[in-house]
Amino acid sequence: MSNDEYDTLWKEAIETYFQECIEFFFPVAAKGIDWKRGYTFLDKELQQVVRDAKLGQRFVVKN
Repeated sequence: MSNDEYDTLWKEAIETYFQECIEFFFPVAAKGIDWKRGYTFLDKELQQVVRDAKLGQRFVVKN
């Protein structure tokens, strides 16, 4: 398994457990978030913006 594949698994885990990650790493900030409103990951939109760039394969970092 390449490093890129490990990175993908990590990103999928963060997306799956996003609320739990925020609550664990940023408990004060998590208390100010209305989780009932939901949230949307915008990594696909960023990929569309840079899709035409001639920079080779690019990866979106989910923080």
